[in-house]
Amino acid sequence: MKGKRAPEVRVNHRIRVPQVRVIDEDGEMVGIVDTPQALALAAEKGLDLVEVAANSRPPVCRIMDYGKFKYEAAKRSKKAKAKQHTTQLKEVKLRPKIEKHDFDFKLRHALKFLEGRDKVKVTVIFRGRELAHIDLGRKVLDNFVEAIGDNAVVELPPKMEGRNMSMVLAPKSQKNKATSSKEEDSQV
Repeated sequence: MKGKRAPEVRVNHRIRVPQVRVIDEDGEMVGIVDTPQALALAAEKGLDLVEVAANSRPPVCRIMDYGKFKYEAAKRSKKAKAKQHTTQLKEVKLRPKIEKHDFDFKLRHALKFLEGRDKVKVTVIFRGRELAHIDLGRKVLDNFVEAIGDNAVVELPPKMEGRNMSMVLAPKSQKNKATSSKEEDSQV
């Protein structure tokens, strides 16, 4: 089994019902017509009779160019597929005693991930005696959130998981950015 095939649209002589409701190429309702008469009407205009609503009684058929119809449907599905984005979880690892340049480097990577509409897991890794100073790790995460600014929202707040403290940042949606910028304008 290779996959599900799309339900086949019945065209011209594949329409096997005695009567159909016909819509012409301009979108005007012709009415309920015998199928052979509807086929003759479509052939007279050099177009195809395409069944668009098979479940209704009688089935609704439209007079149109079937090749163009298939092309438009393929174009719509391709456009819808292009708009979809699967969000991934990227990770940025930090240490409690991180230098300014390293912090900025990790911050740039996180911003790049967020611009790509991916979530970012920011993890502070504690080693040895660093576990006694968890407050330093929380401070690093707070600085990270402050540096990210309006580009993200904290989806999961910082919490300890074994020797690591981590939080998850999600990209701010376009709607949220627009409303927050409007709020800032109204406050000024």
